[in-house]
Amino acid sequence: MDIIEKIELFKVPPRWFFLKMTTKDGVVGWGEPVVEGKADTVEACVHELSQYVLGRSPNDIEDIWQTLYRGGFYRGGPILMSALAGIDQALWDIKGKTLGVPVYELLGGAVRQKMKMYCWIGGDNPDVVLQQAQDKVDLGYKGVKMNATGAFEWIDSAKKIKSVVKNIALLRQEFGDNLDIALDFHGRIHKGMVKPLIDELAPFYPMFIEEPVLSENSDALKHIYSHTSIPVAMGERMYSRWDFKEVLQKGLVDIIQPDLSHAGGISEVRRIAAMAEAYDVALAPHCPLGPISLASALHIDFNCINAFIQESSLGIHYNEGYELLDYMENPEVFDLKDGYISLLKEPGLGIRIDEDKLRAAQKIGHKWSNPIWRNNDGSIAEW
Repeated sequence: MDIIEKIELFKVPPRWFFLKMTTKDGVVGWGEPVVEGKADTVEACVHELSQYVLGRSPNDIEDIWQTLYRGGFYRGGPILMSALAGIDQALWDIKGKTLGVPVYELLGGAVRQKMKMYCWIGGDNPDVVLQQAQDKVDLGYKGVKMNATGAFEWIDSAKKIKSVVKNIALLRQEFGDNLDIALDFHGRIHKGMVKPLIDELAPFYPMFIEEPVLSENSDALKHIYSHTSIPVAMGERMYSRWDFKEVLQKGLVDIIQPDLSHAGGISEVRRIAAMAEAYDVALAPHCPLGPISLASALHIDFNCINAFIQESSLGIHYNEGYELLDYMENPEVFDLKDGYISLLKEPGLGIRIDEDKLRAAQKIGHKWSNPIWRNNDGSIAEW
């Protein structure tokens, strides 16, 4: 019987953290366990969890998941669930390679032959938003997402509200209805400012508004949801099916956005997606990270009927000096054709990592952390 023999970790630029799992028979699986800005903390967590993984059969994906989740008295949250996510991704990668099939085949097969993609453009500066959008359109994207706002006070000015509208107005004027435009509020907006912002944005028909409030303030969604016809998306800072349960039960979202590197990996996001389907809620996995996280998300997309669009980090501003495809031996699997990525055909996750580049980049590492924003009066602002 094959067993899991080794787990290696790689902290690499721009802000990524990869996991390599190797079995006694030499089968390799890859995962991407990271919390942006907390890579060292997640690394320590993976080391702690590895005692329950090494020596196990890689076939026991579900039992390993349940052991890592339920075996500790304290559970959930970004660190534990991200560490678990990377381990889970690697296990699915190994199982697919062992059986010679892509992961989506193990989940029940594909429900679609290609997946619509979108990527991020800047939203803080009207001077660059048109060019950035055009660059993405030239690459073949038919959907983009941008930050709706910069730093916002708890209650802010009419001038600030009007400035938010300029970017999407420019895009609609330039591209008409041929470009899907999502707006990421990024949890920066407090409850009192969401409705006036939505009132100004509604005439431009955003594809969705993301994180209109912080996930810990999800009770405020009932005031927002009934106020707008714009689809509401939430979930990048929710880490398990139990975190999603309340917003689904109360009918407060139209789109859920679990992150494959934060929400317990492929095993848990598949369960979250099924929960959402039962409430007629769409799925659009969050993915501002690297190629392993994106591949994992795509296998969920290919298998889940309620998935409608997938985020890609290609060209995202966090990728300074390094890009989504840099650590891949087969970057062509992410080629975009008419706004879509086709089914991944290779076994497991369907991507091959260039270990020489990875080990060279590990010597550089990273110390990425998100910026700290302050309002004009010096008080802390949500980033």
